[in-house]
Amino acid sequence: MSRESLGRVGVVLWLALVYTLLWGTLTLGNLVAGLLIGIVIVVVLPLPAMPVTGRFNPIAFAELVAVSTYYALHSSLQVAWLGIRPGPQPVSGVLRVRLDIQSELVLALCVDLLNLIPGTMVLEIDRDRRVVYVHVLDVGSEAAVAQFYRTTRRLERLLVSSFERRLEPETSAEEAKS
Repeated sequence: MSRESLGRVGVVLWLALVYTLLWGTLTLGNLVAGLLIGIVIVVVLPLPAMPVTGRFNPIAFAELVAVSTYYALHSSLQVAWLGIRPGPQPVSGVLRVRLDIQSELVLALCVDLLNLIPGTMVLEIDRDRRVVYVHVLDVGSEAAVAQFYRTTRRLERLLVSSFERRLEPETSAEEAKS
């Protein structure tokens, strides 16, 4: 069985499981209906083929999950504080971030992670230039803006090390001079 066929079988089984869980009871009828619906979805409405190049690094992925969870919790507390603290409303704005991500899939994952962090929302993605425009709730100080860029760079670095394979080795400044 080819890798593509194995993937399709996996998707059908996953869709059947989700369908059965949505009904709340494991019956033969629900399982068969889920399998039939899964087959129809995979055959009639196939997703476009997406080239997947790269590798999976489980250690970097574990760090990515931990860091993303921390950022989401920390930002939730910051947003809550901004909502209940006395004083003026925070200054919000749109910041531009150029990403060093090669894969479309990893770019989509990065945008999803940025949207999951409370107080941020990606407004526009320039796929050709790898630039995202992000609405940030608090840009009232240089420190807040710098913190946003540090957070974004750290997530980007972890995503690249988790999922991408660099085609060209990165050279240091000393190597570039020689």
